[in-house]
Amino acid sequence: MNGLAAQHSGDDMVLPFAVEPLDMRGRIALGDEIEDLRTAVRSLVAKGQKKIILNLAEVDYIDSSGVGELVGCFTTVRNAGGELKLLNLSRKVHDVLQVTKLYTVFDIRDDEFNAVKSFDYFFAK
Repeated sequence: MNGLAAQHSGDDMVLPFAVEPLDMRGRIALGDEIEDLRTAVRSLVAKGQKKIILNLAEVDYIDSSGVGELVGCFTTVRNAGGELKLLNLSRKVHDVLQVTKLYTVFDIRDDEFNAVKSFDYFFAK
């Protein structure tokens, strides 16, 4: 699959306790794909979304620019007072984050229930 597809609920109303999953498909690489990721995350942040999960299960390729964009998205959300978590890393994405040691920066979860629950500090412990 060429390019990157980002899909979220599309609901414009943001509730303070809401968690927004963003399903990513394809490649996160230099070019339009990075712009798609950046636009999707910044759009959610601009709407006031503070809790974002990037589901990367269907991301089949990530290059160094893509890794940089993940860090940029993390910083954008954090600077807006929110949290960004990664979900269902594909083997390739997992390996890249391991090699770059960025797995220590991101909160990475294997299932959506625990990812959503982890935003609630009362239940996260």
